[in-house]
Amino acid sequence: MALIPHVIGGEKITAAERTQPVYNPATGERQHELAIASPATVEQAIAAAKEALPKWRRTSLTKRADVFFNLRQLLKQRTPELAAIVTSEHGKVLSDAAGEIARGLENVEFASGLLHLLKGERDEQVSTGVDVHSIKQPVGVVAAITPFNFPVMVPLWMIASAIACGNTVVLKPSERDPSASVFIADLFREAGLPDGVLNVVHGDKVAVDALLDSPDVKAVSFVGSTPIAKSIYQRAAANGKRVQALGGAKNHMLVMPDADITVTADAAISAAYGSAGERCMAVSVVVAVGDVADRLIPELTSRIGNLTIGDGTDPASEMGPLISREAKERVESYVAGAEAEGATIVVDGREQRFAGEGFFTGVTLLDHVKTDSRVYRDEIFGPVLAVVRVDSYEEGLRLINNHQFGNGTAIFTRDGGAARQFEFEVEAGMVGINVPIPVPVGSFSFGGWKDSLFGDAHIYGPESINFYTRSKVVTTRWPSPDQSKIDLGFPSNH
Repeated sequence: MALIPHVIGGEKITAAERTQPVYNPATGERQHELAIASPATVEQAIAAAKEALPKWRRTSLTKRADVFFNLRQLLKQRTPELAAIVTSEHGKVLSDAAGEIARGLENVEFASGLLHLLKGERDEQVSTGVDVHSIKQPVGVVAAITPFNFPVMVPLWMIASAIACGNTVVLKPSERDPSASVFIADLFREAGLPDGVLNVVHGDKVAVDALLDSPDVKAVSFVGSTPIAKSIYQRAAANGKRVQALGGAKNHMLVMPDADITVTADAAISAAYGSAGERCMAVSVVVAVGDVADRLIPELTSRIGNLTIGDGTDPASEMGPLISREAKERVESYVAGAEAEGATIVVDGREQRFAGEGFFTGVTLLDHVKTDSRVYRDEIFGPVLAVVRVDSYEEGLRLINNHQFGNGTAIFTRDGGAARQFEFEVEAGMVGINVPIPVPVGSFSFGGWKDSLFGDAHIYGPESINFYTRSKVVTTRWPSPDQSKIDLGFPSNH
């Protein structure tokens, strides 16, 4: 059984005190062993990144841009190979894996414009004979800690921006589907990235804590569950680091009575059950205003009956398995308790049977969900869609704004005034108008509000450039000797 290595200073490192299995979620079989990093291994990766930093920082912007242009081409050429790796370890269908790569590629393309993105500003003659300019400089060694649900997209969201800005990186991917990160490191090297600029270490809390506590790591980027995001934010900030920690979500889709039912039903099914619901931007709650639920529920039910769930390598499959047996059991436990909490189980995913030992579950649709129930409050992270009925737009908006999470939300309506009002009033970081998964394109930034984000900076796009650089302001004067004098007063601009 192949051992998945660390990548440190351009070398594949397989020595490990501990290993753990990596499964194929579609079969339930162990397919790889993963080397788990000790604190010493993490320090070795940090040291490699620190050693590579001065040379990479001095590398011209045009040469840095060349790396990203090369990487873009390699990613496009190797998409089928990389998608197959994602499917084998995550379980999502091949088309979904390819879509993830395409969205990660957007930030590679964004980072390719680093000559423009890293421009400073200049003011001439702010005072007599005095000019001021600002420059953006890298923060140093950056840690990127990424989740299992997007093993390509999220790492590229972080490391592309960080490296473009002149930083070096230690990437700690999820231990559940780590091979994609090793593949990405290989592509970066093939694209011309010097050894040590991108390092990959695998591990668990031991490895993460070593990154958070190292004085040589200057910034930390994280995506994962809210409890862990909050813990990482607190520990990294206490150690004086910049930190952006993206947490959980419970994305609501407000459906107005005038919404096109066909369009709305298609969107809700796609957004709730794509990737088995293992997306931080998945729609998990439909907030149905007035009597629209009575028309929407039958449309959702009929579409659910036509979904094909199976091995992600099968072109006929529209949804694959969950990431692990534990995830399957946790998701199904929420469904098991739904009726006791007052919900009506319209479609019970537990009833669908699958051959083999894969981590499959069917999709679930719940109606009349109560807002004090676990299936409403918690991030289930599985193919469970809850319908909450409200009497008015105002009640639906209040419900959304009162939830602890504020990652993404959407409104489905044909009323432009209602859509504009929702955009203005809703408390969430990303809003879709007749768009169920409003993940911004690469020229904007991704991030939520409330308990969906700890820190001030959103991920990728323009805000990532600010996060991965420090601004330096330089004030310049070239006086002649006859203009020089002693003046103990505070300098004034005149």
